[in-house]
Amino acid sequence: MKDMITIQNLTKTYGKHRGVEDVTFSVREGEIFGFLGPNGAGKSTTIRSMLGLIKYDQGEIRINGLDSVKDREKILADIGYMPSEAWFYPGMKIREILKYSAAVRKVDCTDEAEKLCDRLQVDVRKINELSLGNRKKVSIICAMQHRPKLFVFDEPTSGLDPLMQNVFFELIQEYVNEGATCMLSTHVLSEVRN
Repeated sequence: MKDMITIQNLTKTYGKHRGVEDVTFSVREGEIFGFLGPNGAGKSTTIRSMLGLIKYDQGEIRINGLDSVKDREKILADIGYMPSEAWFYPGMKIREILKYSAAVRKVDCTDEAEKLCDRLQVDVRKINELSLGNRKKVSIICAMQHRPKLFVFDEPTSGLDPLMQNVFFELIQEYVNEGATCMLSTHVLSEVRN
């Protein structure tokens, strides 16, 4: 198996404040990688650097063998990313959000989105009518519905009840069994022990 993610000597500072310093790790293809650390440790900074959402100061990041800066668009086509905050246009209905997310990728995700909505028990309402946990579920579906090679989840289970957390981890395992790779950041040790 090859490395799906390789990060070497990643450093990102915010003025005088440290974001991350000299971070090095790799994630093998087909692996579920728990990225564990307390809040403020730099997990989100590392992920945002990987995805090209922020510019890092030093180091090298390769995703599926590609340079994270030079090949950013190609890399993002095969990633399902879920940020720690689940923000959407407030007046949109969930089905509109899922269709919009699929349209951005130019993929018909209708069947997979339906399956995920059923498994995660998502109500089809306007997004601003949903609780934090239900908005998280919509964010999970947006990340999963196009069946990417790599899932990157940033604190995905905060706001989910224990039953839905179990369903979420079952879904990850199913996708990984079919060949995907998953990187999951969390500050909850029990989530990475499973």
